[in-house]
Amino acid sequence: MLTFRDRQARRATFVVFAVQGLSFATLLVQVENLRARHGLSEGELTLLLLVVPLLAGAGSELAGKLASRLSSKTVLRFAQPAVALGVVAAGFATSVPLLLPALVLFGLAVGAVDAGMNMQGVAVERRYARPVLNGFHCLWSAASVAGALWASGAAGLPMGVTMAIPMILALAGSLYAGPQLCTADEERVVAAAPAGRFPWKPIIPLCMAMAFLYVGDAAISNFSTVYMSDVLSANAAVIPLAYAAYQATTLLVRLGGDVAVRRYGPAAIVRIGGAVATAGFAGIVFAPTQPLAIAAFALTGVGLAVVAPQSFSAAGRLDPGGTGVAIARVNLFNYVGFIVGAALVGGLADAAGMRAAFAAPLVLAAAIIVLAPGFQPTTSRSGPASPKPV
Repeated sequence: MLTFRDRQARRATFVVFAVQGLSFATLLVQVENLRARHGLSEGELTLLLLVVPLLAGAGSELAGKLASRLSSKTVLRFAQPAVALGVVAAGFATSVPLLLPALVLFGLAVGAVDAGMNMQGVAVERRYARPVLNGFHCLWSAASVAGALWASGAAGLPMGVTMAIPMILALAGSLYAGPQLCTADEERVVAAAPAGRFPWKPIIPLCMAMAFLYVGDAAISNFSTVYMSDVLSANAAVIPLAYAAYQATTLLVRLGGDVAVRRYGPAAIVRIGGAVATAGFAGIVFAPTQPLAIAAFALTGVGLAVVAPQSFSAAGRLDPGGTGVAIARVNLFNYVGFIVGAALVGGLADAAGMRAAFAAPLVLAAAIIVLAPGFQPTTSRSGPASPKPV
C-alpha cells in the first residue's frame, strides 16, 4: 500500500521540479534584456552564456558524488536556493564583472538541482513501483511556461524586480519541499550498492539519447525564431509560434506520458518518440509554408518530450543501490547536447543555410530509435518490481 510518506515525498518532488522550471525560465527569457543592458554583441553573449551549461555539467557531476555520500535531498536543500540567488543576482547585476559570478553560481547550482531532482524522481518512482517521472517533467514544463508568461506581463517593471518576484516563490517552494524529500535511506532501497566504480557501459545508450535529444532541443530553442523569420519571412506575431508549439506539445505529451509508458513500456515509447521527432525535423527541413512549419515544430515536441524522463528512469533502474551516480552522468549529457547543438546547428546555418542546419538534429533524432532497446527494463540489475496498489 502507498503510505502518507510516499505521497508526501511525491508532492515535495513535484514542488522541486516546478521551482526549477520557474527559475530556469525566469533567467532564459531575460537573455535579450541582459544583452541590451550590458551592451554585448551576439558573439559576446554566446560566450558568456556558455558559462551556464559548462558549469552545469560540473555541478551535475559534483551532485552525483555528493549524493552518493550524503543524499540528493541534502544536495537540493543547498543547491536550489542557490539557483534562485543566482537568478536574482543576474537580474540586478549592473556590469559584466557582476553578471559573470551570478551566471557561475546559477550554472553550478542548476546542474546540481537537475541531477538531484531526477534522483528524487527516481526514488519516488521506486516507492510507487510504477512510472511517475513524466509527471514531474510535465510540471517543470508548466512552471517554465508560467515563468515566461510572468515576464511578458511584468515587462514594464525593472528587470531585477521582474526576476526577483518569482524567485521569492522559488525560495519558498524549495524551503517547503526540502524537509519532505526522500532521505538517503529512502533513496537507497537496496541494502548495498555494488562495490567499485559505477560502470559506464550500461548507461551509454541513455547518455547518447539524452545528448541527441538536447541537440534537437538546442536547435529549436536557439534557432526556431531565426528559421521562421529568415526562411519563411514570418512577421513578429507569427515568429514565436514555432517555439510555443514545441513547448505546448511537450507539455501535453508529458501529461499522459506515464500512462503510455505503463501500457507500452519505456523502450517502445522512446522508439516511437524518436520516429515522431525525426518526422518533425523532416517537416522543418522541407516545410513550404508557415503553418506547416509550426506544425512540424509541434511534432518534434511530441517526439522529444518522452526521452529525458525515460533516460533518468532507466538510469535509476541500472543503479539499484540508489547512489545517484548513473542519473548524474546521464544528466551531464543534457549539457553536452545543448552545447554541441548550439555550435553544430549554428555552424551549419552559416555554411549551408537554416534548412540544412535542421538536418543535423533530424539524423540524431533517428539515432534515438536505434538506442531505444537500452531503455528496456531488466530484472538482472534491479530485480522485478512489486507494484503497489494506489
